[in-house]
Amino acid sequence: MDRLTRARSGLSEEEYELLSRLSTPSAIQDFLDALPMNWEKEGPTYRSPRGVLREQKAHCIEGALLAATALWIHGEPPLIMDLSARMGKGDTDHVIALYKRGGAWGAVSKTNHAVLRFRDPIYRTPRELALSYFNEWFLPSGEKTLECYSRPMRMSRFGTEWITAERDLYDIVDAISVAPHYDLVPKGNWRHVRSADSMERKAGSFAEWPRSHPGT
Repeated sequence: MDRLTRARSGLSEEEYELLSRLSTPSAIQDFLDALPMNWEKEGPTYRSPRGVLREQKAHCIEGALLAATALWIHGEPPLIMDLSARMGKGDTDHVIALYKRGGAWGAVSKTNHAVLRFRDPIYRTPRELALSYFNEWFLPSGEKTLECYSRPMRMSRFGTEWITAERDLYDIVDAISVAPHYDLVPKGNWRHVRSADSMERKAGSFAEWPRSHPGT
């Protein structure tokens, strides 16, 4: 399995050693959970893993790219996947990093929500994994909006410059946005999808990092 070395990555010794210590998906998730949420208060950002380490905050795709880098350092493929909401519903996509154990898929996820989080490696396919997010993905009104998921995208196709880039990674965002996506809900079945009830909405309202937190 290809391993990302320090020389190839362009990371400093300190940066590389930090990511090297994140030797399991659980350790990567713990690191991301400890980072404050990037609320992009000065405008949209798509920071590289180096930028995340420097700024010490991240949103979903920034966290997914850092996770993919850490997995790559340990000889695992650097894979990310887009989970896409229905158009016109005022919702946003979510990007996760993928890993496999024993032939089963799991995910590392940087989120501010109580439920759209880490997934253990128990899913036979990326589709099964994506479906695990469906029932908990809803608007404050309770309307469920997760529509489709992308083909997993291997980050090594972009080389290694993105790992330490000082620019925003719009090219990667654009690439995963236009990657093939696959519907989760059978045609005609959206009318049968039940909205989240009041208890589910209450659970879904919990946030890990408030916008007023000084680190965000």
